[in-house]
Amino acid sequence: MRDGVCASRVALAAGPGTTVLDFLRQRLPRVTDWAERLARGEVLDTTGRAVGPTEPCRHGAVLWYWRQPPTEPRVDGEVVVLHQDEQLVAVDKPHGMPVTPGGRWLHETVLVRLRRQLGIDTLAPVHRLDLETAGVMLFTVPAEARHPYQRLFAERRVRKVYEAIVPWHEALAQALPLVARHRLQERPGEAFMQMEVLPGEPNTETRIELAARLGEHALLRLQPLTGRKHQLRAQLAELGWPIVGDRIYPVLQPQRDPDVPDDGSAPLQLLARELAFDDPLTGQRRCFASRRVLAEVAASSS
Repeated sequence: MRDGVCASRVALAAGPGTTVLDFLRQRLPRVTDWAERLARGEVLDTTGRAVGPTEPCRHGAVLWYWRQPPTEPRVDGEVVVLHQDEQLVAVDKPHGMPVTPGGRWLHETVLVRLRRQLGIDTLAPVHRLDLETAGVMLFTVPAEARHPYQRLFAERRVRKVYEAIVPWHEALAQALPLVARHRLQERPGEAFMQMEVLPGEPNTETRIELAARLGEHALLRLQPLTGRKHQLRAQLAELGWPIVGDRIYPVLQPQRDPDVPDDGSAPLQLLARELAFDDPLTGQRRCFASRRVLAEVAASSS
C-alpha cells in the first residue's frame, strides 16, 4: 500500500536473454516510463527489494508496481464519515465519485480518499453504489470482518431505503405504492453499460412509494429487496418514470469527455438514504442515514 493505493502485480515470463525492462516494455507497452520507474526503485519483488532494469527474467516470479494514471479531474464533494469503530466504517458518498479504483480513476475514489482520510490501509467496501449515486456505504476495517457483513447483503438481511426524483405524472398517484418485479440482464456488446428488461422469471424486486410531489417532479421512496446492477434506474425507466439526471436510462447517452471535469450541476437524483441491519459480529441493531438532500428536495424547501 502506498498513499492509500494498493500495488499492482505482474508475473514474469522469461525468454532468451530477456531482462526485466524488456519484459515490462513488452507486457505493458502502454506504460512508457519503465526505465525511469526501475531506476527510482519503484518496481519490487515479493521480498520488497527494488528490481534493476538489467536483471534477467525469472519465469513465474512476481513483481509489484504502482499505477500512475493520467491526472484525474477533481471530484467535487467530500466523503463524510457517519460512523467508525474497530470493525465497520459507514460513510456518506457524494454524487459522481467512483467507489474503487478502475480505468482512469485511482485517487479520486471513495476507497482511496477514505484510506488517506482515516489512515487505515485495510479498509474494503462491503457493497457498491454506482458512480453517479450518492448516499450511505459500508466499509470494513479488518479483512476478516468483510465476509460476515457481505453475507448480510447476500442473504437480504439489510433494509435499504433510497430516494429518487422523477418527473411528475398523474399516474404516479394512482399507481403507487407498488412492488415492481422485473427480469434484468446486461446488454451484450458495447451496450453492456445498460441493463435490459426481459420476459421471464423476475430477478429484481423493489417497493416503490410516492413520498411527495415537488411541483413538476415527484420524490419516490424505494426499498429494493434484491441488489442487481442499476436495478432502481432500470426498473423506474421501464415503468415510464426515469430518474432525473440519468444518462443511461431510458436512453444510453455518449460518455462525457474524460478530460473535462463534471461540474456537478446535474447529478443523478438518486440517493441511498438509509441502511439498517442487525450487526453479525455484535448483534447490535445498526441504522445509518445519509445527511445529503437531493437537489429538487432542497429547492422545494428553500
